[in-house]
Amino acid sequence: MSRLLILLLVLPVAISCNRKPFVDHKLKFEKISDNCENLKPSFRMVSNVAGERYEFEKCLAANFTKDMMKVARQGDTVLVQFPKATGQTVLNKITLDIDSYPRYNFITIDDETFNVIPSN
Repeated sequence: MSRLLILLLVLPVAISCNRKPFVDHKLKFEKISDNCENLKPSFRMVSNVAGERYEFEKCLAANFTKDMMKVARQGDTVLVQFPKATGQTVLNKITLDIDSYPRYNFITIDDETFNVIPSN
């Protein structure tokens, strides 16, 4: 009986050690203005159990959809690419959740790189 209990306790640890690298994301965006004149350059990061949440404002094409954004992993950096805005643009509030394994140390959003220091 005790061997079975030990096996049941050790098995989940052994399985979790064989994780494959991944990067998952969830994007929410909300139009806050019809023009980009009032763009605030602030950038906020919040760590949680499921990864990090980033909040910022971005000027995007009026016809922007979630599928147009690309997220990839390159070494210890998560790369986020928004399409170049052409034509009519609107100001959006962006909420981007990133969950990645193994842990990443940098995030590059378009051409700007930020150091990722998770809070305890």
